[in-house]
Amino acid sequence: MKRTVLALAAAAALAVSGCAANANSNSNSGAEDAGDTLVAAYSEGGKTLDPAEANDVTSDTFVVAAYDQLVTYARTEDGGKPKAKTDQIVPMLAESWKASANNTSYTFKLRADAKFQDGAPVTADAVVKSFDHIKASSSASFLYKMAGIAKVTKVDEQNVKIDLTAPNHLFLQILPMYSFSIIDMDKVAQNGGPKWLATNTAGSGPYKITKWDPSTEAAMARNDSYWGDKPKLRQVNVKFIAEASNRVQLLKKGEVGLALEVPPKDVQSLKAADGVTIDSRAGNKILFFAMNNQIKPFDDPRIRQAVSYAIPYDKLLNDVMKGQASPMKSSVASSTPGFSDAGYTYSHDLDKARALLAQAGLPQGFSFDFTLGSGFDDWNDDAVLIQAELAKIGVKMNIKKMARPQFLEALETKKVQSYITRWTSFVNDPGYHLGLLLTSQGSSNYANFSDPVVDKAWQQASTEPDVAKRNKLYDAAQQEINTKAPWAYLYEYNIVVAHRAGLDGYTSYPDGIVRFFQLSVTK
Repeated sequence: MKRTVLALAAAAALAVSGCAANANSNSNSGAEDAGDTLVAAYSEGGKTLDPAEANDVTSDTFVVAAYDQLVTYARTEDGGKPKAKTDQIVPMLAESWKASANNTSYTFKLRADAKFQDGAPVTADAVVKSFDHIKASSSASFLYKMAGIAKVTKVDEQNVKIDLTAPNHLFLQILPMYSFSIIDMDKVAQNGGPKWLATNTAGSGPYKITKWDPSTEAAMARNDSYWGDKPKLRQVNVKFIAEASNRVQLLKKGEVGLALEVPPKDVQSLKAADGVTIDSRAGNKILFFAMNNQIKPFDDPRIRQAVSYAIPYDKLLNDVMKGQASPMKSSVASSTPGFSDAGYTYSHDLDKARALLAQAGLPQGFSFDFTLGSGFDDWNDDAVLIQAELAKIGVKMNIKKMARPQFLEALETKKVQSYITRWTSFVNDPGYHLGLLLTSQGSSNYANFSDPVVDKAWQQASTEPDVAKRNKLYDAAQQEINTKAPWAYLYEYNIVVAHRAGLDGYTSYPDGIVRFFQLSVTK
């Protein structure tokens, strides 16, 4: 990546007007050395800077840049490329920790040299107050409960004790998530309370968010007082470009150094483009066709099974995803430890679909509404192909398009009859995945699936310390889900990141978040 190109790109990014009026404004937008600057292109600008309320990739990216957590994930190699090792937890703000004999209590010793970006020390009080903020949030509170946290108490200035309600194998795996960032809550209080965090940061992380306008751009400047290894990139400018083709063209021209949400149809042309590198790896991001289990006719599992047999799986993988996805055969991604395809019998078989419709008393088919959220080309193409196949068995799928913000709000009501959506489990464990999506009380169970077998297996697994026994419980849960078919499984995405040659250090994480502090640009 040429320094001259980066300099021009940085200037262009900074010329875009507007920034959030309340965003931290210690402007350091110009890089001292153009080789220290990266311009990235994202599809959308994010919703919040509050770690406990963030739940989209862009918001999460800024949180990871501006905040630290008690612990983090280790890194390993995958074919010579850096990859997160999510089953190995390593120190971050906590330099060490120890568990009680029965694994219901953990004591974390904080680093003595860690400071928030305004110079205040990271203390046990800050940790306790941060966890109180998480517990009270509308988003991360579910994770707090899933981690089994009973209480968080200060032992002394450098030690914090976390008591659990019971042994919980997910606890240490959940702690590295951005939701559990440690916040300078005293600074938050001085600025009027938690609402201030939506557009401001109070972290100890490697970057300061100097600009954030969700409609146009954001900027991050290196925290030169960071307690850990200093990021090699001094400045990161992020452009928000909704149209995928524009992101692709800017990358080809060298006007951005990294681009996300690359359409599968463009991967081959980018591979052939001069100075462009494609990183495409199997991930645990899934796409599924959800049917609301409490709205007729999808309250009948035979109808849901019929739809699953009508999906043109090969067309989706080959014609839409162009080889940048793989078959999905369980509600849990195949790369997740504990995955099982037990009970999965679905293939493109219209005769079986017709037979199931007849058994359910709808031999002539039926009509239903399908809500299509905007923003992703593959969703549009998938919907058209599925609509055409369903028509062959007498099922009329009425596609109703909706802008993404309204689509997400509609899902929250749990009243959408059917829809396509994707999901990435940030904690690569069936307990996390199923707990959020497919248990009766799951906060993201927008299809209203409720099954006592699944609920019981998930609850028992959450406190089972033996991995083999735990996986048997997850196997039973997945088999029940596969049989009852609350979703029709579409595919598992590859994680695709495109960047200019000369950008080094990109590490693939299950959450899909780019850790900019790990990147460097060679001259």
